Order: sequence, then structure tokens, then C-alpha cells
Amino acid sequence: MAIKWPLYMPAWTLKNSINNFGKPIVFLLALSPFIRLIWFGWHGSLTANPIEFITRFTGTWAIVMLCLTLAITPLRITTGWNSLQKYRRMLGLFCFFYALLHFLTWVLLDQQLDLDAIYQDFFKRTYITFGILAFMCLLPLAMTSTKGMQKRLGRNWSRLHTLVYPIAILVVLHYYIHKAAKQDFGEARIYIAILGALLTWRLSRWLLRKFSKKH
Repeated sequence: MAIKWPLYMPAWTLKNSINNFGKPIVFLLALSPFIRLIWFGWHGSLTANPIEFITRFTGTWAIVMLCLTLAITPLRITTGWNSLQKYRRMLGLFCFFYALLHFLTWVLLDQQLDLDAIYQDFFKRTYITFGILAFMCLLPLAMTSTKGMQKRLGRNWSRLHTLVYPIAILVVLHYYIHKAAKQDFGEARIYIAILGALLTWRLSRWLLRKFSKKH
């Protein structure tokens, strides 16, 4: 006897399916750029300048993950889909993962662990300065991303994780100054606009809350 499948999926079934499989899907999607990078390397498709390609590739995906992380709260509040909140930590850790690859590519492949060259670059190139500062701010966020650290730090955990806002500003400066040196503003303007809109949304909400408390 033929099985008759329903022509539609009930809303609760769809929601349960997303809740059950959402995290693995998001994890695989976030990991896919790294898998793609390995594929490029395996097949010798890292262009004529592989170090520059890897640096640009990992840096771009670090910014993408930062944008997605910052977009979770606005999307959750505007759509009412509170389950989006559970993806924020994962996306934040992937932001750190790609930022770490970006940093290590510069330290190990570009500078070949030459501490003197790294030191000079830090003070000579402004975009390097902003990039390293952003990465250093990311470190404590990644180290305290677990639920255990959240319980230990209590209210200080939320205060610490407001570092994501200066990180976003430092990343914008790092990316824009680097692109400005090459007169390549097209892609930079897109990410600056996205991060600017996300930060403006948070600032406006903070100002509204502060204003409402006074009145």
C-alpha cells in the first residue's frame, strides 16, 4: 500500500526539526570555509601568492563570523525567534578560530616567527596594530566562552563580553586601513556598513533604555 506523505509540515514539527538539527547545520556551514581552504591547498589552488591568499581568506571569514555573531541579538529581538540565541557562542568561537588562523598565517608564514620583524610591523603598520589589538581582545572572550566560566564570572562575564564592541571597531579600522593602502574600498565598505549598522542598532537601544529610565 502506498504511503501518503503530508503536503505540509506542521509549524511545531518544523520548529522541532530546526531545534534538533540547527546546531550541526550551522557548525558545518561555519566550518565549510576552512574545509574549502584545505581543498584549495590540497589541489594547489592557492594562487601564485598562497600566503596572501590564506591571509585574505581567513581574515574575510573572521569578519563574516563577527558580523553573524553581532547579528544574532537584533534578529532574535526583531523576529521573536529566541532559539537563535543558542548559535551566538558557536559563531563567536568560529570568529576566533578564523582570526587565529589569520594571525598565525601572518606570524608563522609571512613573518616566519621573526620577533624583531613582528615588533617593527606592530608599530610601523597601523592596520597591523589594530589587528593585533582586536585579536588580543578576542582571546579572553574565547577563553571564557564556556558555561562554567559564565557561572564563575557571574555579572563580570557580561561586562567582559562587551569587548565585542571595541573589537568590531578595531576590526573595521584594521580592514579599512589595509584596503586603503591598496586603494581597494569596495569590499571594505560592505563590511563597514554591516558592522556600523549593527553597532548603531545596539547604541540606539542603549540610549533609549537610558532615556526611559530618566523619564
